[in-house]
Amino acid sequence: MADSKPLFSLDGDPVAAEALLRDVFGIVVDEVIRKGTSASEKCHYSIKKGAAFLGLGTDSVWIVKTDERGKMMPEDLERQISLAEAEGSVPFLVSATSGTTVLGAFDPLEAIADVCQRHGLWLHVDAAWGGSVLLSQTHRHLLDGIQRADSVAWNPHKLLAAGLQCSALLLRDTSNLLRRCHGSQASYLFQQDKFYDVALDTGDKVVQCGRRVDCLKLWLMWKAQGGQGLERRVDRAFALAWYLVEELKKREGFELVIEPEFVNVCFWFVPPSLRGKQENPDYGERLAKVAPVLKERMVKEGSMMIGYQPHGTRGNFFRMVVANPALTRADMDFLLNELERLGQDL
Repeated sequence: MADSKPLFSLDGDPVAAEALLRDVFGIVVDEVIRKGTSASEKCHYSIKKGAAFLGLGTDSVWIVKTDERGKMMPEDLERQISLAEAEGSVPFLVSATSGTTVLGAFDPLEAIADVCQRHGLWLHVDAAWGGSVLLSQTHRHLLDGIQRADSVAWNPHKLLAAGLQCSALLLRDTSNLLRRCHGSQASYLFQQDKFYDVALDTGDKVVQCGRRVDCLKLWLMWKAQGGQGLERRVDRAFALAWYLVEELKKREGFELVIEPEFVNVCFWFVPPSLRGKQENPDYGERLAKVAPVLKERMVKEGSMMIGYQPHGTRGNFFRMVVANPALTRADMDFLLNELERLGQDL
C-alpha cells in the first residue's frame, strides 16, 4: 500500500480516521477520487452503490471483463489494476462474485485470490446468492478459493429460504474489526460497567445500530433442519434445475441461453411465428418482445411469476431460479406447459 495523507479527521484525530477506513475496506486514504476498486461486468449493482455511499464515487469502480459464462477474467483483472495504477489511482479492493444474479456464474476465486495476493488487495466475495452451496458436499467445489477471501457476504434468506432478511458478513480478521471500525461506545446505550459480558452488546458493531436479529432465524432453521437437512435442500434445488433443463431441451420452442452451473435456468421461449426464422434480420428484436408479453399474461392470469431481463447483447429471456424448497418436478412441467399455452398465438 502506498503512503497517504488523511483527508479528514475523526474527533480531531486523523490517525484514527485513516485506521477506520483501512480496517474496514483495506483503504489507505489518499485523494478520494483516486481510489480504485475492481468488480466484474456482471457484479451486483450494490458495488457501485457502495462506492457512492462511501464518497468514492461510482467512477472509482473499475469494471473487469467477464467470459461468455459471466465469470470474471483474472487476466483482465491484472490489466485493469495496471491501468488504474498508471492513471495514479490506488487499487485497494476486488469484489468477486459467487453466484451472479442472472446467469448464476461463479468467479474463479483461486486465480483472483492470486492476483489480490500479488498486489496486496483486499478480496471481497459477494456470495449472497451462491454462498449456501458450501453446505453441499456435491457442489461446494464451485466456491473453491473462498477460504482466501478477506470478507464474504452471504444471504441465507436466498437459497436456504430463511426468513427475510437474513444476511451475514464473514471476515477473516479475528480482532473484533467491526467494533473497532464502527463502535462509538455511546454511554447511554452501551454502558461498559454492566453486570454481564458487554461483548454481548453487538449493536455497536453495525452501521445502522438498531436491527433485527438475523442470526436467530438461521440458528433456528439450522437446529430444525440440521446440517444434512440444509445440504439436501441445496442438492434438491440443483436436481430440480437439471430436471427443468432436460425437459426444456425436449420441447420445441425453448432455447437455453447457456448450460447452467447453478440453479439459474435462463432460456428463451420462441413462439410459433418465430420458429425456424433465426436468420431473419429482425429475429432478435422480435424475440426480445416475447418475454414481456408472456410475463404480463401470466401475472394477469395469476398462474405464475418468472423474471426476465436482457443481458449484454442478448435480448430479453426468462430466468427461472429454482430455489423454493416446496417446488417439485410437477411444478417444472407446469411452468413449461403454461408458457406454451400463453404463447401459442404469438
